[in-house]
Amino acid sequence: MMGNPTGRIGPPDDPTRGDDDPAPPTRLERSAYAPLEDPQVVLPLERRAYATPYESLTFTMVTRAGRELTVTLAAQPVFDLARCTPVSRRIRRTIRHQGGERALMGLGRRTLEPVDLRRIDLQTLHQGLDMLKLGSSESGVLPAFWRTVATSRGRFSLLCTEMQHERGGALLVEVMGGLDQAPPEDIQAAISHFDTAQQAAILHVSPDAGAVRRLMGVTARCLSVDFAGVNHEHARDWAQAAALIGVCRQVCGQVMLLNLRPDRGLAAHEAGATHAVFAGMDAITV
Repeated sequence: MMGNPTGRIGPPDDPTRGDDDPAPPTRLERSAYAPLEDPQVVLPLERRAYATPYESLTFTMVTRAGRELTVTLAAQPVFDLARCTPVSRRIRRTIRHQGGERALMGLGRRTLEPVDLRRIDLQTLHQGLDMLKLGSSESGVLPAFWRTVATSRGRFSLLCTEMQHERGGALLVEVMGGLDQAPPEDIQAAISHFDTAQQAAILHVSPDAGAVRRLMGVTARCLSVDFAGVNHEHARDWAQAAALIGVCRQVCGQVMLLNLRPDRGLAAHEAGATHAVFAGMDAITV
């Protein structure tokens, strides 16, 4: 069976719960990409749009090199494409330099150092868990840099467990940045620390079939692909996009597409995608 009965992206249901503790009922919702003649009820007026974040917050920090960064976290709905309904939350993280590109001119080091990445991840973990608002049977997705996960030797996973303990639910850590250069065996070793009843790892991969195939045999819970850089608006572009989804599905049983156009939801599901974070219908600037 793909995923689990609740449709959430996460570890298998805890067998200690038994059959007497069913998942809470889900309010009937119309698919964000369903046809207008869908016989289901019309969405209530107070419901947020499919691509609208539930909430967001911003914090600032100063890097080791003395640059000021602004980090924005936004909780987005994650849709189960088979059930056509939101089943989880994902924290989207945006990092900006104060003053934009002009603030970087004349600086010798333009990349963030490992200590900066760890500080951003720790603050994201602290703030993001509060934003996810996980219930006992729910799952949420938080980002973490590959460098943090790779060098922590399991300590980051333990910290996640400690901070998650009083909140419940399942935490999916979306590992991103640097996976293309990392050996698959190193990736497997690093994410194995998240292979628990309440945690799992999502690998944020480049939209490149070759990069995805490298991960064959790595036991991530899910692969995430940002479709902001994938042409999928027109029918002539969809064949290549669908092929990419197919490769992802060959490598992993669950595939989450980010910034997917809502009018491509059904086609993405048919191509093999299991979950999506939808983009707005405005043009996407990469």
